[in-house]
Amino acid sequence: MKGEGTGDRRPLASRNTRWAQALARRMTALSVTPNQISQASMAMAALAGGCFWLSGSGGVGMRVLLLILSALFCQLRLLCNLLDGMVAVEGGKGEADGPFWNEFPDRIADILILAGIGYGIAAPGLGWAAAAFAVLTAYVRELGRATGNPSDFSGPMAKQHRMAVVTAAALLSVVEALWSGGIWVLTVALWVVAIGSAVTVLRRGRNLIGHLKAKG
Repeated sequence: MKGEGTGDRRPLASRNTRWAQALARRMTALSVTPNQISQASMAMAALAGGCFWLSGSGGVGMRVLLLILSALFCQLRLLCNLLDGMVAVEGGKGEADGPFWNEFPDRIADILILAGIGYGIAAPGLGWAAAAFAVLTAYVRELGRATGNPSDFSGPMAKQHRMAVVTAAALLSVVEALWSGGIWVLTVALWVVAIGSAVTVLRRGRNLIGHLKAKG
């Protein structure tokens, strides 16, 4: 079924790019562990969430800077997510507690970024709703694995899709800040993530139920 992966590895085209493989080899050669890279992703998410939060106050110039930094830190979070698996698997540096650090930081990162946006636009409830649905998408996927089924990475709002929406919204908000000073772009982005994540939960849940019934 489309969107399903092998084990707990998300199917990513970027994993096969030359730059990613070269960077992973470089990281493997250093004394950096996959778990440390995973932990760094939480730091990047905390910085992104903090920048989103602080962008809701202050002058236009500061808001523009914080929004650009938010987009950068979101992408650095994804880079960490890419490299930790490559260093662990292709680099042969996997650790016994790797499965924990492969999943736990992602849930924290989603919460920090999405809640940070919510507080930044004075809509914390919306931010937390988006974060909750984002966490649920992973819960259903892991529930599938726990019952012996393939990992379901299907969308429409899987992790990479959420970060694409958030990054694009941050950059578009730079234009909005210079033009009108509004918060509509980030507000719409949070709604898109929240609704899209809810749809993803329902889709993955339906797929899992289908697998379970097929086995029964």
